[in-house]
Amino acid sequence: MPVRLGINPIGWTNDDMPELGDDTPLEVCLREAREAGYDGIELGRKFPRSATELRPLLVRHGLSLVSGWHGARLRTRSAREEIEAMQPAIALLEELGCSVMVFAEESGSVHAQRAVPRSRRPTLDPHEWPRFGERLTKVAEYVRRRGLRLAYHHHIGTVVETEEEIERLMEVSGEPVGLLLDTGHLTYAGGHLIRVARRHAQRLAHVHCKDVRPGVLAEVRRDDRSFLDAVLAGVFTVPGDGLVDYGALLSVLKSAGYSGWLVVEAEQDPAVANPAAYARLGFLNLSRAVAAAGL
Repeated sequence: MPVRLGINPIGWTNDDMPELGDDTPLEVCLREAREAGYDGIELGRKFPRSATELRPLLVRHGLSLVSGWHGARLRTRSAREEIEAMQPAIALLEELGCSVMVFAEESGSVHAQRAVPRSRRPTLDPHEWPRFGERLTKVAEYVRRRGLRLAYHHHIGTVVETEEEIERLMEVSGEPVGLLLDTGHLTYAGGHLIRVARRHAQRLAHVHCKDVRPGVLAEVRRDDRSFLDAVLAGVFTVPGDGLVDYGALLSVLKSAGYSGWLVVEAEQDPAVANPAAYARLGFLNLSRAVAAAGL
């Protein structure tokens, strides 16, 4: 089965910095996403959270719902408590025919705190990892019984950010825990994108496609800027507009038989980077790379 190309609405309206794109209507985002060529879109903060409202809106624009983000608190909650907290999100994704759920641990996260530098992010102590993995596996097993694959999102400013932390996460969790490979976050964190993709090819459940501007990346690392300040500085852009080697990555995905979504998710300031123009550029570059890789 060929891959499908989707987009995240964060280029139009940022969930972590609501002032970015706050005046952009959801209808504009959906129309421009479809006009750019995408088949689907992920949830954003302006989306209705009831299937009866959201389904006709998506149908009108010819879009499928790809997935949605769940911010977890598994460091302090039991698997049962986390599952209970997830019920509304699971129900919505289930009703709209999604196959994957984006999941990230947000306990103590600094990714949405503009005043906090990246170096002050939380980390898991060695004794915490086994318990975290056990809880995560139980949640993923439940999510799978509901017809969804849990896709764990490594993310700047959270407890799973680096390549080493991704490795540890995969070690302590079971097969039901899938990996969301985010090209931008892993590059930002200094990880080796192709090595991670190859090593965990059979557990790749979802892919977020960003690109990274090398000059901005060097600057925000040097200054230990917060994640949101890095976004405002323009560290991220769409595929084909930065240093990520999409040809090499898509070749790995082809060899692994990946057939899920490739989602363009490149948060930028919409006042600086026109969302419709960058959505078109991302689709053009990614679709060409996908065709060249035989995906």
